[in-house]
Parts: sequence; structure tokens; C-alpha cells
Amino acid sequence: MKDETQGPELIMKLGAVFSGKEEAIREACRLLFAAGCVEQGYEQSMLNREKTANTWLGAGLAIPHGALEDKGMVKRDGLVVMQVPAGVAWGKGNTATLIVAIAAAGDSHIAILRQMTGLLQDEPMMNRLSHTQNESELLAAFLKKTEPESGGKALPDFAVVREWVLDYPAGLHARPGLTWSETAAESRTLLRVRHENSSADPRKLVELLHLGLKAGDKLIISSEGPGAEETLDKFITMISSLSAQEKAQAAKANMAKPEKGAAVKPSWKVPAGIIMDSVVGTTASPGFCFGKVFCVGSGDIDVPDVPMRLDEGAALLEEAVAKAKQQLKAVMDDTARRLGTADAAIFKTHTAFLGDQDLLAACAARMVDGHGPAWSWKSAVEDIAKSFEAMDNPVLAARAGDIRDVGRRVLDFLLPEGAQIKKTQRFPAEKAVILAKDLSPADMTEIDPERVLGIITVFGSPTAHMAILARTMGIPTVVSCGAELLAIRDGEMVVIDADGGIVYLNPPEAALNAAGDERKKREAQRQEQIKTRALPAKTTDGRTLSIMSNINTTDQARLALDMGAEGVGLMRTEFLFLERGESPSEDDQAAVYTAMAKALGGRELIIRALDIGGDKQVAHLNLEREDNPFLGVRGARLLFRRKDLLLPQLRAIYRSAKEYRTIRLMFPMITSINEFIELRKLCGEIRGELKAPEIPLGIMIEVPAAALLAESLAKEADFFSIGTNDLTQYTLAMDRQNPLLARETDPFHPAVLRLIKLTVEGAKKYKRPVGVCGGMAGEPSGAMLLAGLGVSELSMTPRDIPPVKEAIRQSKFSDLENLAVRALGKTTPEEVRALLEAE
Repeated sequence: MKDETQGPELIMKLGAVFSGKEEAIREACRLLFAAGCVEQGYEQSMLNREKTANTWLGAGLAIPHGALEDKGMVKRDGLVVMQVPAGVAWGKGNTATLIVAIAAAGDSHIAILRQMTGLLQDEPMMNRLSHTQNESELLAAFLKKTEPESGGKALPDFAVVREWVLDYPAGLHARPGLTWSETAAESRTLLRVRHENSSADPRKLVELLHLGLKAGDKLIISSEGPGAEETLDKFITMISSLSAQEKAQAAKANMAKPEKGAAVKPSWKVPAGIIMDSVVGTTASPGFCFGKVFCVGSGDIDVPDVPMRLDEGAALLEEAVAKAKQQLKAVMDDTARRLGTADAAIFKTHTAFLGDQDLLAACAARMVDGHGPAWSWKSAVEDIAKSFEAMDNPVLAARAGDIRDVGRRVLDFLLPEGAQIKKTQRFPAEKAVILAKDLSPADMTEIDPERVLGIITVFGSPTAHMAILARTMGIPTVVSCGAELLAIRDGEMVVIDADGGIVYLNPPEAALNAAGDERKKREAQRQEQIKTRALPAKTTDGRTLSIMSNINTTDQARLALDMGAEGVGLMRTEFLFLERGESPSEDDQAAVYTAMAKALGGRELIIRALDIGGDKQVAHLNLEREDNPFLGVRGARLLFRRKDLLLPQLRAIYRSAKEYRTIRLMFPMITSINEFIELRKLCGEIRGELKAPEIPLGIMIEVPAAALLAESLAKEADFFSIGTNDLTQYTLAMDRQNPLLARETDPFHPAVLRLIKLTVEGAKKYKRPVGVCGGMAGEPSGAMLLAGLGVSELSMTPRDIPPVKEAIRQSKFSDLENLAVRALGKTTPEEVRALLEAE
């Protein structure tokens, strides 16, 4: 059958039966020869290729093709799609039910390869295509997404059309673009976004960003089919709802960006008579420091082209991408806990880049042409990165660095030695100033603030994600210093006045002495701030709240204490499982819990039992896929079903408790009293075996059922900890990760507040303390409201502690109680927030 669109000759054959792979290949070549695509004898080239490369791709799909040296036998590009319902053996126990034989002299087949990459991930579709008797359905499946990409050739608009003018100050960049693509992917009908002569499928993030949309651009957004009107209305509503956030982000960024041509204003006065060369850049993170330079390489790796069997290469690439995604998930979770969700958002975009079908298909096409997986991956990544660099929009051009960073993550798994090269280039062993051409967000999350005095870069922007992370971490940073910076060598001294955006080069001893005095003065000011942070959160009329921190690692404990935490209100143990490819042993866990308790120096440590499920999936646990994981086997429900995870963890915690009796243990997602009684029984058995001390056992209040049963649960539990994030989503029946519902999933909803109050009242009868470890506790207004509701402990991200403490110290407890009463009487979250703002 001839495809009417421009592209390779596409020949279909349904219901084929073959005795083996060789017969199938010979039939495919016969069809290609009959269509005038290849010279006679091309089947031998395909059979020879099978001897060195198994062309099995997976999910019942095989793609036999000729050897590179025989491309001269291809007269014009062609593909034969043969359906084999009964299957045919394709080596190593694999059975092919769909065979796509490729004869390619050019690259017109790449679009169909791209479509196949997507089909491999759609198991129901592959099963249907393997048995359909409708040739048109099979044809449509392989051609559905082969339209040209954006960049000069606009596709026709769909039947239902809307106009919308982009009003995001920074244009359509990665953060809002990801929300667009996630929303489009969930739509029931197809969507298309067009600007002038360029179109994009909004489900594809890279394709969407390649439109290069700027503020003021008029877009044509279209859809067709049943429900098209509703789909468009929802999509337009969603993208419009992002406008306020984008404008606020732009305003915030502009505050940190000096005006063009503005005079440099040093914050450090260089002593009279001292002359130094200097480089002027842009302030990315304020501060002052001096020290030896540690030059960071680009991290670029010379990747050799090592061809291998196609099935082995595909499996290696698939595994590397999966591990990189899992690693990004761990980095995103860790960054969110340590620095906040806003700073972690970039890693969600990185994950989306990893799943981009165009990137995967470009890599697959290179592998089909005989190149190795590592070389193919790097080549495909570099092509996309360069396409971003060529864009006029500087925000989008900066995404080239993100693409390369994502690419390096996968290469680290494809080439283990690559990870070693990267690490030896990027981390100083002693305190130093990092000098780099630029740094990625991933580089920033691996930086130890204790060893990095400051950062100076040749390129970069004060609004880039690395700059945001530098500010959060408190590292003085000057970016966009220009090529003059490259003249500096390892070990040379610099003084960084990041407030003024100036880097002083090779300072003489007198300048270093003066810089030392300046540092001492600023350190004294910082110590005064630390003293304030350390003050208790005590209201003006004498009520004290415990202020704790949510952390993952021992290193974070030091930061939390420095920010004024009085202990750890939530240690998330799932990060131990998320950051590695296997479950940690009992010994591994015991070592971590003991080190954490030791780092806290006698302060309370509340450990949450493994909370996996919902949005926290761990690939190596091989959990069953669920249609709705948030309402499925997660938290305590998973622990009951996976004693191989629960029992080692309990043993590790009680082993640590023998040495540190400040440890408490709480269980997530409890919905009934019987669940907790059973868990408490298991704890008692393990405690007896280990001759460990009793430790307080608590319950996470995350679902309405637990809040409604608070009094009954308080009879059995020693304490409660309310997770306001989950309690909000389960109370309002809203997925907090759904971008369409983000603004409505509000913990200040009166229904949530009443469940919190109900929990506090239920705990009172048995004098059980109630804490909050959700996001609401980290907002000063939320903390004040929670205090008024009767919560006695608040746990939050370390950076949120100082403002929360200050808000409590400036309040009168009786006023907070009155505020809570009035909030409980409101009917909408908007009314509650208006009340808080008026106070």
C-alpha cells in the first residue's frame, strides 16, 4: 500500500504466517523489490545484518534492515509493515508480532521510527495492532505522528479554533511549557498550537519550546473530534491561569537584575592605595568571600562509537534512561525538601526532556544506522541542545544546558567511567571558589556549601536555575563575567564582592587582610541572625511551640540546626530507596538513622516509616501498576503487603533507638485503628527480640478517616503528625499534582481546617501532642493559624524556620486562638486567606 504523504514507500501485509525469521525477512525483501525500493538480493544484506545485530526492539516489534555498506542497493526509501498474529521467533526467546523491514538510503524513515518509539510504550495499542484486520488502522498507527515539526511548515489548524495572546513576560519557557504538555497529554482530543508558520503538538515539550514563543505572540490553538470544545476551553483556562504566576516570577527576577548600563556599586570598599585587576559580572547571589580558585571543566566526555547488537543497545539505553529518571526523582525530592518545591521544579522539566519522543527516536535512528548507544545518545542530545542555542529567546537558549545535563546523566549510566570523570572535575576537596563556564541545576544540588566559598561563571544569568539555587544555598555568586575569567588558573586567589557583581583578581596581601576584616564583620552580623533564629517560638503571652525541620539526610540536619530547628519532625526514609537501584539493607538503614540521631545531638528525631506509592514510585521494587495509585496500595497498606521492606526497617530503627532514645517512629496513611494496632504489635515483637527500649509510636493524619477517628486513634497512638498536603488532596478529592487543580488544592480550605481542629480535639482527651509536617506549617500565616487551632509542633523546610519563628514571637496566643475561631467560621479558602492578610 502506497502512503499518499511524502515519505518512504509504505507496504502493508496483514495476517502473515512465517516458519521463522529468515522466511519473514525474505518475504519483506520480496515486497520491497516488487515496489522498486531495492535491488534484487537485498535480503542477503538483511540476513547478514541479523548475524551481528538482533533487530528485536521489544513489545513484539522487530525492525530488520540492511547493512550500512549495502546502502547502494536501496533505490528509494521503503518500509514493509507485516503483521504476524501467531508470532514468529526472533532470537533469544523473543516473538515478533509486528515486523517493520527498513530499506533506507536517506532519512525519510525517521518519522516512522519516531512513531514506533511511542508505540513501544503503548502495550494495549501494540496488542491491538498485532491482531487488527483493518489495514487502515495499522497504517494510521504508523503515520499518525509523522507530520513535520515546527519551524517554517505550519500544519492545518484543527476544526475547532481559539485565539490566545501569550502574556508571559519571559515567553513560553520550560516551567510553564511543562504544564502545557502535561495538560495536553491528559486531553481526550488532540491539540495543536500554531504561531504564524510554525506548529507544535503541545504534548511534546521540546517541540513546543521550539516554537520560540515570546510575550505578545498571537497563538492559534485548535482541536477536533468529540469533546473538542471542552478540551480547548480547559486548555485555555489552564494556560491563562499561569499568567499571574509568570508575571510574579518575572518581577521577582527583575529585582535581582541590574539595569542595563547601570554603574557598578561595590559593597566592599577597597582600601586606599591598593590596585587590583577586576572582572565585572552580574550578581546572581549576594554575599562576600575570598579564596583560592578551583576550575571546573565542562564535563564534556569523548564518547567512542562502539556498535553493538541492536537489542542489547536498546536494552542498555532503556535501562540508562530509567535509572536517570529515578535519579532525577531522588534529586527533585531531595531539593524540594532541602530548598523548596519551587527550586526543585526544574528537575521535573529534566524528566520530561528524558521522555521526549523526538530525542529517543533520533537516538534510535542512529542505532539503526549501526552506531553504538552511547555515541547515538550524545549525538542526538547535542543536536537538540544546539537547536535551543540557536533560538533568539535567551531563556530558551539557556535550556541547552539543561538538555546537555540530562544527556550527561544518561551517559553516566551508559559509560560508568563518565561519572568518575565528571566528579573529579567538579568537586573541590578543600574550601575554594568554583570557576566554571556555567553550572547546571544538577551540579548545584551536588555542591557542598561547606566547601564552596563562592561561584564565578563565564556565562549564565541571574534568573537561571543555578542562580536561584545559589541564592537559596547562600553561596555568593557572580555570573556572566565574560571570557576574561578563563585567564584565571587553579589555585589563584580572588575576592568576590557578589553584592556589587565584581571579582577582584590576584589580590595582594594587604587586600586579603582587608577582605579578612570585611568577612569577620559580615560573619558577626550573620551570627547575630543565627542567635535570633535560635530563640524559641514563644508568643508574647508565653505559649511556646516546638519548631522542627523536615529533612532526608544527615547533612541536612546541620543546616536545619543552623537555621534554628529544635529537632527533626519528619525524616523521610523513602529517599534511601529512591536514590539507589536496590533496597538498602538493615545495616545500611541503621547506620543512617544512628548518624542522623547523633548529628541532632540529643534533639528529637521523628522517623516516618517507608512511604512509597502515589507519586513516589520506586522502579526496583516492581510494584504493580495501578490506575489510581493515590487511592491504591501506598503507605501502611504497602508495608503490610511487603514485610520484606517493613521488618528490616523496624529492626534498623530499634537498633538505633538502643543508642539514641530521642528517636520516635510514625506510620503513614493510617485509615483504621486495626492497622495501627497490628503495626504496634509488630514493633513490640521486634523490640523484644532486640531488647530495645520502648519508643513513642505515632500516626500520620493524612486522610479524613484518620481525623474523624482521632479520639479513638489517640487512645492507641503516642502522638499525631498532620500531613496537610495529603490531607488537603484527600479531603477535597483533588490531585495536588494536577495543574488544572493546583490553585484549588488549598490547605486553607475551611473543611481542612475543621479536620485539623477535630484532630487536635480528639488528641486532647489522652493528652497526645499534635504536630504538622506539611507545607502549611512553613508559611508564617499558616503557622499562626495552626498554632491557634491548638497544634503544638510545626515541622518545615529549614529555610522556612526563621520567618515562622519570628511570626510566632510577634503574636499573642489568645489572638491566634481568636483568629482560628474566625477562620473556622469561613466558607471558602479565599475568605480564610483574606482574614489572615487583614491581621
